[in-house]
Amino acid sequence: MNDDFYVPRRRPRFPLVFLLLATFASGALLERSGWLPGGGFGRREPPGLGNTFDPFWEAWHLVKKYYVDQEKAQDQRMTQGAIAGMLTSLGDFGHTTYLTPEDVKRMQEALTGRFEGIGARLTVRNRLPTILHTLPNSPAREAGLQPGDIMDKVEGQPVGNLSLEKLVEKVRGPAGTVVHLQVLRKGKPLQFAITRGKVNVPEVAWAMLPESGIVHLAIREFGDKADEQLRAALEESRRKGARALLVDVRANPGGLKEQAVAVTSEFLHNGQVVFIQEDGQGQQEKVLATDGDRVGSLPVCVLIDEGTASSAEIFAGALKDHGRAKLVGTTTFGTGTVLRPFKLSDGSEVLLAVAKWLTPSGHEIWHKGIAPDVEVQLPQDATILMPELEEGLTAADLHKSTDKQLLKALEVLRGQLDTAGKERH
Repeated sequence: MNDDFYVPRRRPRFPLVFLLLATFASGALLERSGWLPGGGFGRREPPGLGNTFDPFWEAWHLVKKYYVDQEKAQDQRMTQGAIAGMLTSLGDFGHTTYLTPEDVKRMQEALTGRFEGIGARLTVRNRLPTILHTLPNSPAREAGLQPGDIMDKVEGQPVGNLSLEKLVEKVRGPAGTVVHLQVLRKGKPLQFAITRGKVNVPEVAWAMLPESGIVHLAIREFGDKADEQLRAALEESRRKGARALLVDVRANPGGLKEQAVAVTSEFLHNGQVVFIQEDGQGQQEKVLATDGDRVGSLPVCVLIDEGTASSAEIFAGALKDHGRAKLVGTTTFGTGTVLRPFKLSDGSEVLLAVAKWLTPSGHEIWHKGIAPDVEVQLPQDATILMPELEEGLTAADLHKSTDKQLLKALEVLRGQLDTAGKERH
């Protein structure tokens, strides 16, 4: 959702991240419940392991006795690394994961929409980490970073071979500290020294597109306030004459399970299936829409891309399966597990996949993603339009936009509006 981010790790597609803080549940569908210390496990060793752990302790003692840099052989770090390695062995990359106490704090802050960092959104195009856009009043925008800039170096070190997680670790940091970046703009290197700050990011933003009555409504993340902010946006936009909704969940990394249900319910009738949850024993549960359908009969089109993950995929998949919206863009990331946080005794957490989810029609998303109804690729140098960039936008400006996905979605919506108008006559 970054130096503040959710980072799923599936190749060859890449998520977008916020260069803000660090939320380590990238593309995660998070439940709020969890296991508190003592809950039946404690310090007990499971039965039947025999000498399984002997090699582990042998390796531990070798490190403590012989490793050349003993300052790095810290007990806590080695323990945390061992837990992280154990979870990595499950192969559920980017989903099941280990959070240190510091990571837990960052994730909780991220879900409230408050971050510390530079305030830019980053995606990967043609395997290059690229600035998608900068947030209003953010350190990144004030410093002069622009959409399309390619991240090249952080603190003088090349980042081209780094994973998104490692890149984020280098960029993130507390407010008031400085990060030195080199970006490539049209092939030319530019240097920036950016003082990180505190950034408040609304989860929902909207703007009326010129001369159309079509609302561009972006849902950036499914955090604590997503449904509340969506309802406010729907009410205000309808008062101002909204005729159709272009819902943008490109680069939306996901968030909370209950918010996925609440937001999707705004577009469906009560009792319709939002998604199907299946546990490890194959037992299925249909999760239904409740207290929603505030969108009514407004035509809807949804923008998706490779960074659309988790809750955003639930949303897009439900609207597609129920015939409520056409999807435009590229195949989504392919998150498919429900993560439950289990608290450990030192304040750290294990985010453990306890179920997978399917769309209402039974389509499995894990490692597959959701395909658009209309596929549109963006060129490397495209500037994605976002509601906060559309103030004062004219029809001529919109026509010249390089955001081909948004322009195609507008074409689809205009066709639906024309058809509805003819049917009324």
